[in-house]
Amino acid sequence: MAPPATPASPWFRRFHPRPDAEFALVCLPHAGGSASGYFSLSRRLSASADVLAAQYPGRQDRLHEPCLDSVPDLARGAAEDLERLVAGRPFALFGHSMGAAVAFELALLRRRERARAPHALFLSGRGAPACGTDRGIRFLDDDGLIAEVRRLEGTDARVLDDPDLVGLALPSLRADYTAAETYDAGPGAVVHCDIVALTGDRDEHVRIADAEGWRGHTTGAFGLRVFSGGHFFLGEHEPRIAEIIGTTLRAAPRPGPGTRGKEDDRARALRDAV
Repeated sequence: MAPPATPASPWFRRFHPRPDAEFALVCLPHAGGSASGYFSLSRRLSASADVLAAQYPGRQDRLHEPCLDSVPDLARGAAEDLERLVAGRPFALFGHSMGAAVAFELALLRRRERARAPHALFLSGRGAPACGTDRGIRFLDDDGLIAEVRRLEGTDARVLDDPDLVGLALPSLRADYTAAETYDAGPGAVVHCDIVALTGDRDEHVRIADAEGWRGHTTGAFGLRVFSGGHFFLGEHEPRIAEIIGTTLRAAPRPGPGTRGKEDDRARALRDAV
């Protein structure tokens, strides 16, 4: 995997730069993840979208920066350069697991600040805010934490088998699990954009009903897509997920006259996508 040509900002990486693309997709990694986890999806979507992958502090090229251990802090950091990078284009947020919480909080933050809303949120591998997500993983000792990460099969086993790499990864892992397990969206957490929830049918931590619960957190259209697989179903189904993202983005209203009053068209496009 090639490194990004240039960092888009301290918080975002572009692996296949398309600043002239009509649409932008902002990707938020899971606990223990990094921007490079979205390299393949970026390549797949590069013909039609400018993909921006978040790089949280405390890992890879931000290894020596202090980790952040709350979802609101991660969302605020990601928000800093977002408007400049999406440059007035229709954009969507995609987050998996903890990244779904960061994506949702980022959309809430933009709503509170009266900033332009994303066209859609793709919330993958995480249930709605009311669903229990605190399993106390953050309190495990180092061996227990690594065992949990290994069990989920979302991290390259070669990393987990290397004591030096594990030592580098542990601070960000613990911070991420703290953020993921303590996130509270607060009462009345509703966004005004479409939500597409994605989940695996064998994810032992996210029931299908939990993913369906995101329906109550948007005034926009809602779609649910269930894939075969466990918590990290993304790799196996990446081609179909890319299709869903592309179809949803193409349904986004363009800036300018006549962009209002198209809720029925958007809802129909969302149904077609999922």
